[in-house]
Amino acid sequence: MIKFNNLDKAPSYAALKAAEPADLRKELTVERIQKSSIPIGGGLTFNFACRSFTETTLTLLQKLADEQQLIEKYKMLLSGEVMNTGEKRLVMHQLTRGECLGPVEADGRDLGRFYREQLERIAAFADKVHKGEITGSTGKPFTKAVQIGIGGSDLGPRALCLALETAAAADGTLKLKTGFISNVDPDDASAVLNGLDFETTLFILVSKSGTTQETLANRALVLKRMADAAVPGLNPAKHMVAVTSATSPLAQSDEYLDSFYIDDYIGGRYSSTSAVGAVILSLAFGPQTFGELLAGAHEADLAALNPEISRNAALTDALLGVFERMHGFPSTAVLPYSQALVRFPAHLQQLDMESNGKSVNRFGEPVAYPTGPVLFGEPGTNGQHSFYQLLHQGTDTVPLQFIGFTENQGGLDLSIDGSTNQRKLNANLAAQITAFALGKDDDNPNKRFAGNRYSSLIYGRRLTPRALGALLAHFENKVMFQGFLWNLNSFDQEGVQLGKVLTKKVLGNDMSPELAAFDALLNG
Repeated sequence: MIKFNNLDKAPSYAALKAAEPADLRKELTVERIQKSSIPIGGGLTFNFACRSFTETTLTLLQKLADEQQLIEKYKMLLSGEVMNTGEKRLVMHQLTRGECLGPVEADGRDLGRFYREQLERIAAFADKVHKGEITGSTGKPFTKAVQIGIGGSDLGPRALCLALETAAAADGTLKLKTGFISNVDPDDASAVLNGLDFETTLFILVSKSGTTQETLANRALVLKRMADAAVPGLNPAKHMVAVTSATSPLAQSDEYLDSFYIDDYIGGRYSSTSAVGAVILSLAFGPQTFGELLAGAHEADLAALNPEISRNAALTDALLGVFERMHGFPSTAVLPYSQALVRFPAHLQQLDMESNGKSVNRFGEPVAYPTGPVLFGEPGTNGQHSFYQLLHQGTDTVPLQFIGFTENQGGLDLSIDGSTNQRKLNANLAAQITAFALGKDDDNPNKRFAGNRYSSLIYGRRLTPRALGALLAHFENKVMFQGFLWNLNSFDQEGVQLGKVLTKKVLGNDMSPELAAFDALLNG
């Protein structure tokens, strides 16, 4: 029988609380580094040699995983059980990239087939755009796709597009350039629309409900600028597609060239492998490239089913993160040594903090232990010249997650002073991991590094679409497992709703005195 218990009710909880995190200055060895690797999928490997574990800790964490029935709960989710208890919904984002445990039926339909049908429709649409069979209203082929959406409709797809752009440009497979409009701040739209050729631009409006305030406001700005352009024969309806639910006001509207569908079982921050990401990624790079991304994600999803933590990268990453939260580490940083992943930490901020930034369990009862960490990040080596000072010598230990690749994407490199830029990049990465772990003693306190700063490394040969899909799924599954450990509902986001409600009160002039006072400050 599956039981949903709070973390502190697990039999191994007290022993894990009492266990001392590893002292890497004593325990980090070549042997530890060599034996602390787990395949993720997509050609990626997770190395956790510099995390906080001892052999005793790993034994206890395996017990905790078994006690909290993490794999069984994952199988429940994959099989179509209601795992979003707040909204009483299934959680089906893994199904968008393949069946792990067979078909799932809900609402009288095969959900996997529904998602596949949408992907097939998107692939056919993208192919017609690429072949010039679908053009803009003035007959010109599309050369750019701009996504209008916010939150999960922007962060994940934007991060993935940026991650693949350099490689596609280098090998000549970039089919359409991309842009994104998300913030309701009109300056965001202006920055994208200024100088844009509307005759060759296809807009993708993404809103599951079809009523998202910021997204519809930005759509109105786009339509106004198209009208102001006064291009003869320009018809906005032939330059915009919708990604929405089949029951939304946007579905099958004659104001859109086409509509592609998602459903309530795909949360926004988990939607990058659904139609939300599929349309723009297929237009930009081709359906085959998007298919490779899905294949990598599916590999990672299957790997996450292994009950042995020594063979399950996402599970081990999740358990170590929970252990580190038990011991008072309030934040974590994701540090990709790849410029292509420049927006990936921003996506993970939403994924992690919106999912597990909660103080009540899945039944709405308070929990008595720390849950999700604050997450931030920036690509190396830029971050080294920004916030690494605090990471090395600050008063808090911040567990780190590094990401690195043997080869760059663009093929541009040059040997300077005896080494290439890529070699310099990876030398910096290896040096930082070692410096954080071992530190450095010095008679001068300003030059003393305490060390014992924990980190893990995800690495591979090259950031390919398949590797990117596996990387995305690894973090999604890590967050899921941590939610199960903490007994949270990782799939709703009620904390987002209050601000929306108060915004409507401001716009409707139905404000409390305090709200009115702040509104007055901002309106001069």
